[in-house]
Amino acid sequence: MEEIFDNIPEQPSYDVIVIGAGAAGMMAAGTAARNGAKVLLLEKMEKPARKVRITGKGRCNLTNERGEEYYEQNIRTNYDFVRVAYSEFNNRATMRFFERMGVKLKTERGDRVFPESGKAADIANALEFYCRDYDVDIRCHTRVSGILTLGNKVMGVKYFNKRGFERRIEAPNVIIATGGISYPRTGSTGDGYLFADALGHSIEDVRPSLTALVTSHSQAQYIQNVLLRNTTVRLVVDGTVVGEEFGEVSFSDRGIEGAATLRLSRDAVDALTEEKSVKLELDLKPALDEEILRARIQREVAEMGPEEFFAELVRRLVPKPLVVPICKELDVHSRLYISKVSDKEFERLIKVLKSWSFPISDYASFDYAIVTAGGVKCDEVNEYTMESKLIKGLYFAGEVLDIDANTGGYNLQIAFSTGHLAGLLKK
Repeated sequence: MEEIFDNIPEQPSYDVIVIGAGAAGMMAAGTAARNGAKVLLLEKMEKPARKVRITGKGRCNLTNERGEEYYEQNIRTNYDFVRVAYSEFNNRATMRFFERMGVKLKTERGDRVFPESGKAADIANALEFYCRDYDVDIRCHTRVSGILTLGNKVMGVKYFNKRGFERRIEAPNVIIATGGISYPRTGSTGDGYLFADALGHSIEDVRPSLTALVTSHSQAQYIQNVLLRNTTVRLVVDGTVVGEEFGEVSFSDRGIEGAATLRLSRDAVDALTEEKSVKLELDLKPALDEEILRARIQREVAEMGPEEFFAELVRRLVPKPLVVPICKELDVHSRLYISKVSDKEFERLIKVLKSWSFPISDYASFDYAIVTAGGVKCDEVNEYTMESKLIKGLYFAGEVLDIDANTGGYNLQIAFSTGHLAGLLKK
């Protein structure tokens, strides 16, 4: 796209315009300003960092304290690309940054780092203060409509102001940090993909990641709002186990969720997109193999009276909300006397406890996905600067790029690392 500047209204002069006041955008804007650039930060929502304020169920898991090898394991796409940005601004740098901004931090299970207050707003506010401390001009209710170029060089942006009038403003550098499409109510509606596509960039197909998986299992409706801890989940595609995770599994009106399921969801989404058969298998007793579980059941039965019900045995093995659904799964009446239960029914109980199968028919939409998989292809972006290889002065940061990771603070760390590197600008 090429636009010649005619009759541009008189506007303040900026060195860089950042589009999107999320985690990556504010980190980029503040970093550029701290290094002496005059920065304009444009945000279409009514205030900055809408998504940051709700992330981590309002607590904000901002990074992970583990070593770099864990980042390599948990960044699902283009780790080699993001490695440079991470080396410039890693998890330790992120923690020091927020602590210097006055946010006390704490580390929880899995080495996940949160604000000590448990309030995501503390992280959002620290980023905003960072920008304002270095005189970043932040304009909300301002929707960018296009990026202006002359040849293969950035010249500025077009935007609609709060009153709905379209304006243009010049700058030799533009950083696209618009996020993905997940949680669109926070302002992430895929604008950055449209800008990049219009300028000749390739976009890897976008799809939800870290999202709930919808099951057609008849018992799922009876176990909504149930949280299972210490569960092994296996992802089975076309009859083959392709992934396994251990941790929390939960059931909601959106589908099967929980950290263990979310980590498998991206592969499940890809398989469903390819119209493959997908199911989840839950091992409710991962610490016990079948032989040990069989002995455990035999001991429980020996302690029970002959007129106690089958449901009581199941209750000794699983949380109460699962008792009736498991009985229905086995087609054994919950009030069947334990003395009447056959050996085959005991064996089926073992199979269900070790491998309860839930067919997956769909996945929750971008409205509920934590992050977006896909985006601007990284091989068209310079990993040492975050600058486009196609358009001079155009930079990318954060979720708009084809980078996504597992839960645990890794995705926000990507935003901070790439935002910081983009904000340094090409020397």
